Amino acid sequence: MSVQEEIDDQRNVFGEIIDTCSNRPMTGFYRTGCCHTGEEDVGLHTVCIEVTAEFLAFSKLRGNDLSTPLPEFGFPGLTPGDRWCLCAERWKEALNAGMAPRVILRATHENTLKVVSLEDLKRYANDLA
Repeated sequence: MSVQEEIDDQRNVFGEIIDTCSNRPMTGFYRTGCCHTGEEDVGLHTVCIEVTAEFLAFSKLRGNDLSTPLPEFGFPGLTPGDRWCLCAERWKEALNAGMAPRVILRATHENTLKVVSLEDLKRYANDLA
């Protein structure tokens, strides 16, 4: 099965086909714009977040600088308001430190639930009415 076939039917935390997280900047482990995952994605880049300045500062302090561009890797650097597919463990770390960014549940992969509860994600959801 090809990577494209693997990702076409991937689901969000509600069991629905996963929504796009961001095409500007292009995100996702496979750079599809969605938080698709597969065997190669050992970091589980499955949580669609909306970046804040506070989260960027927290992440940088924890050794994951997401604000500095790395053009050699096609990474533009993130700014507040961007959406990004974040590692589930990194989101959980931010949650435990009181620094969790908002999430877009319909664009967050169901495998995130192996690391974080839906209840915790819902508390930070920006797409629930």
